[in-house]
Amino acid sequence: MCGIEFPGHPDLIVGLDSPDDAGVYRITEEIALIQTVDFFTPIVDDPYWFGQIAAANALSDIYAMGGKPITAMNLVCFPSDRMQIGILREILRGGIDKLKEAEVVLVGGHSVDDEELKYGLSATGLIHPRKVLTKRNLQVGDRLILTKPLGTGIINTAIKGGLASSELIEYVSSLMAELNKKASEVMLQYDVHACTDITGFGLLGHLAEMVEGTEVGVSVEASRVPTIQKAVEFASMGFVPGGTRKNYEFIRDMVDFSDNVSAVMRDILFDPQTSGGLLISLNSGEAEKLVEDLNSAGIRQVSVVGEVVREPKEKIVVL
Repeated sequence: MCGIEFPGHPDLIVGLDSPDDAGVYRITEEIALIQTVDFFTPIVDDPYWFGQIAAANALSDIYAMGGKPITAMNLVCFPSDRMQIGILREILRGGIDKLKEAEVVLVGGHSVDDEELKYGLSATGLIHPRKVLTKRNLQVGDRLILTKPLGTGIINTAIKGGLASSELIEYVSSLMAELNKKASEVMLQYDVHACTDITGFGLLGHLAEMVEGTEVGVSVEASRVPTIQKAVEFASMGFVPGGTRKNYEFIRDMVDFSDNVSAVMRDILFDPQTSGGLLISLNSGEAEKLVEDLNSAGIRQVSVVGEVVREPKEKIVVL
């Protein structure tokens, strides 16, 4: 990164030399810290929902690495001269309620006066040093499981265009605010090889991170990818966020589409998500049982969406 040499340490398990969802630092032979930070501008109008979504999004990286979040610190940028303090109060209330649900302790934070409203968390979690899940351990023959449907970026674009119903806004807000806590707890009962959470790079962008520089590729079955139905409708009308095109341009050389994958479905597969689901890679013989257990835990829109293949290496084939 920019030719800068970053400081290392023998106890640094995951750092900037192998970028992942979070950093991991060993404290003892049985305890390691997971550290992550994330904040962004509002994606929904309701400040309470925004607080919940931002908190769930920030904690997601810890769940993706197989850890348990324990503490968090607020990060706030607030235009105090243009917004009422009650808006900030509702944002913080939403974040705190989500932290309570996650059984995470708020230990502090920092705020600055800014032209643009932003909110998020710096979060810390715990994990056993030998049980850290990373993006880069896909095994040939593994199945790939996605735990939330795609399409939140498209829906949020439609919301800005005034086309989304109040019921749809409520549904999408609750989906983005849903913690990946249960999904992580269930997957940890299995021998998971790799995991990440789906956020701004979209499903295919995050898959590209998992295969780039490795000896494997992945095959995705577009028809099996869980999708918010209204997202299909809005994408066909052209309500696609600008990040979708950027995601496509960034990894276009790594993706091969079958002719039967529609342009709308391609947009959905590149759609930037906020607080998306986990993408889990594990042995094919355990995949359907994991799906059943996730369903039993109340995670309904989950599906096996593809598999890890030997060839073509460093490629994503969408069928």
